[in-house]
Parts: sequence; C-alpha cells; structure tokens
Amino acid sequence: MKTIKYISTRVLAVMAVALVCALPAKAQLSDNGFASVDWKFNIPLSNDFANKASGWGMNFEGGYFVTENVGIGLFLNYSSNHKYVAKQVLPISPTESLCTDQQHTIFQLPFGASVRYQFNRGGVWQPYVSAKLGASYAKFSSDYNVFESRDKTWGFYASPEIGLNVFPWSYGPGLHVALYYNYATNKCKDLLIYDQSGLNNFGFTLGVAF
Repeated sequence: MKTIKYISTRVLAVMAVALVCALPAKAQLSDNGFASVDWKFNIPLSNDFANKASGWGMNFEGGYFVTENVGIGLFLNYSSNHKYVAKQVLPISPTESLCTDQQHTIFQLPFGASVRYQFNRGGVWQPYVSAKLGASYAKFSSDYNVFESRDKTWGFYASPEIGLNVFPWSYGPGLHVALYYNYATNKCKDLLIYDQSGLNNFGFTLGVAF
C-alpha cells in the first residue's frame, strides 16, 4: 500500500507539472490525436476478498481519430483496493490452523486497446462513449503478522465508459472526467481459505486532457 501511495503521489505531481508546462501548447496533441492522464477512484462491486472503495489508482490513455468522430487508442491503468479482516481462526489443512488478523489487497493492472465515439470535436464541451478491451494482471495478497500469501493471475478485461473533455481555452490542456464499469476474468484459487472468481468494478476518473 505504501508503494502504491508513493507512486500515486509522484504521478499526481508529474500531472501538475505537465499541466503548467503545457499551457502554451495546443489544446490537443495534434489535429487528430487525443490523450489523458487521470486520477482513478475504484469501487469494487462483488470483489469480496478486498471490497473497500479506494482512490489509489491512475489511468493513462492516448490515441488517434481515424474518422471525424471515431478514435482508436491504447490504455493502461491500475487500482488497489483493500479490506481489513479481524482476527479469526483459519483452517489451513485438516491438521493445521492459523489464528490471525489480515490485510487483504487486490492490485489490478489492465491494459489494451480502446475505441471511442466523440461528439462535438473542436468544441469546448466534447462528450464521448468508449469501450476498452485487453488483458488484466491482478495480484491478490493477504498480509498477516510478518507474512504474506499471494496469488498472481491474468485475465481478459472489458470496460465501457462515458466521459467528457472540456477545453475552456483555445490553447492549453483541458479537463477530463469519465465514469466506467469494468469486468476482468481473473480468478484467485486457494489463497488461505479464500477464492475469488472474476472482478467487477465501477468508478470515475478525473484528470487532464490533451
């Protein structure tokens, strides 16, 4: 968790510097390019292993418009959700048990391709709808005492999204905000006494559009 906090703090600092430095630049990367760097707030829907909403996440996306309104691109984002489990007795095997409290974490790192339809290109308010497909890396971990049990998995990732870019100046970056839902097929099996099949999340991103 300290590592994710450190990374998020540094990335947010870089975003702030990029925003200031980019003010003289054009509102978008090129006439046909788009990009965004966002803070991500992730809310698990059925991820009982670690089900607390969390703002430890970032989103990165960029692409190119192949028609007037249709753009294709690449994305990468990450999120980290947690759950504290009070002390309990865990039956590890028929002859062994463990009495401890735990800190559960699900770290998700999806990446892949995106396609979007953007309305009102060139205007101040530019709403869009998009779909993202790709791969998802997920790490399930339980920390107890000085030990950690973990399971690292890969799955398929899909995410519909609605968003809005706002460019209030003729030159300079704009504001990006989006709502998303995502599903990944990652499975966690036999981590202590826990199983998790599939990951469902929704949330929002807020950041800088170029």
